[in-house]
Amino acid sequence: MKTIDELLAEGVAGKRVFVRADLNVPLDGTTITDDGRIRAVLPTVKALAEAGARVVVASHLGRPKGAPDPAFSLAPAAARLGELLDASVAFATDTVGESATATVAGLADGQVAVVENLRFNAGETSKDDAERGAFADLLAALADVYVGDGFGAVHRKHASVFDLPARLPHYAGYLIATEVGVLKKLTDDVQRPYVVALGGAKVSDKLAVIDQLLGKADRILIGGGMAYTFLKAKGYEVGASLLQEDQIPAVLEYIERAEKTGVELVLPVDAVVAPAFPDLKTKAPADATTVAADAIPADRMGLDIGQASGKLYASKITDAATVFWNGPMGVFEHPDFAEGTKAVAQALLDSPAFTVVGGGDSAAAVRILGFDETAFGHISTGGGASLEYLEGKTLPGLAALED
Repeated sequence: MKTIDELLAEGVAGKRVFVRADLNVPLDGTTITDDGRIRAVLPTVKALAEAGARVVVASHLGRPKGAPDPAFSLAPAAARLGELLDASVAFATDTVGESATATVAGLADGQVAVVENLRFNAGETSKDDAERGAFADLLAALADVYVGDGFGAVHRKHASVFDLPARLPHYAGYLIATEVGVLKKLTDDVQRPYVVALGGAKVSDKLAVIDQLLGKADRILIGGGMAYTFLKAKGYEVGASLLQEDQIPAVLEYIERAEKTGVELVLPVDAVVAPAFPDLKTKAPADATTVAADAIPADRMGLDIGQASGKLYASKITDAATVFWNGPMGVFEHPDFAEGTKAVAQALLDSPAFTVVGGGDSAAAVRILGFDETAFGHISTGGGASLEYLEGKTLPGLAALED
């Protein structure tokens, strides 16, 4: 795929450049609680603006139902982008309508605009090729060149990700180029030992990637809510913990495959439990206690790996050459259940390995828990996209950028 450096070498002064970014930031009302995804697209937007392009930034935010919804407006993200650029950023109150047309027409060389949420339009996410294509035609009318830089959306066959690049000269932005380079180090050119730490709520979300990693990783560390399905599969009592009983047969198969292929599959040896899910708004104490992984009381739920598990996992990371981490070890948003996630994050920082934090909640945890982002090898902006790449799937947004 062609990169933004090639586009800049060709010259962009006076050209309208459509940047498909990922500004899907978490909001508390209209307040952005984590601006990491906006920061991630800054190098691409800055480079284009400084080269004299008229930059049109587009993104989705949340999951509106194909129609305008003020709760999902990109206005806060546009304002934050302007603050980070230290420049005025125009905001269109629609995506392809009168406001967008006028806003883009009013841009001078080097100026930036953000158009309203792509998903306010049914054509963006439609499964009908013709409907998606019609919306892509309207988007194409706003620009002369396309730059794909929304890595968090490249696994979606959406109009702005898949159909629009076919209608314009297209290039990969700095973020996508970096993400793809990192993922190749996790698939095609892996330095060993290769350790993978997987967490998050549902084991069903990770089955496909576990299937692939059983043939590639040397060790797989399991935490988060998904761990309790593994513990149940081994015959342990998991109490009121999150459990996907229908996934136990698949989990048993993976445990057997790991033993046969020599992959070390590491499960928690203890858990932090409580009578109920904690209040994440008040952060009130949750009556948390630590028990052995095979002794979770029937009336309690596991909400984090315990201290012994944290030390065990850290020891499994110490000698690694490559580490990929996707998914928190517990309900890190509450202080009573954050220590497991902290332990894994600290282990990555202490390791000399090439470390990759696989986006989504893991990236948010790094920032929320106060770790230095720059100390990790790479923090991905796309958890789902990263996992699908590791699963060996073709990602529509990357395929569309190929020549």
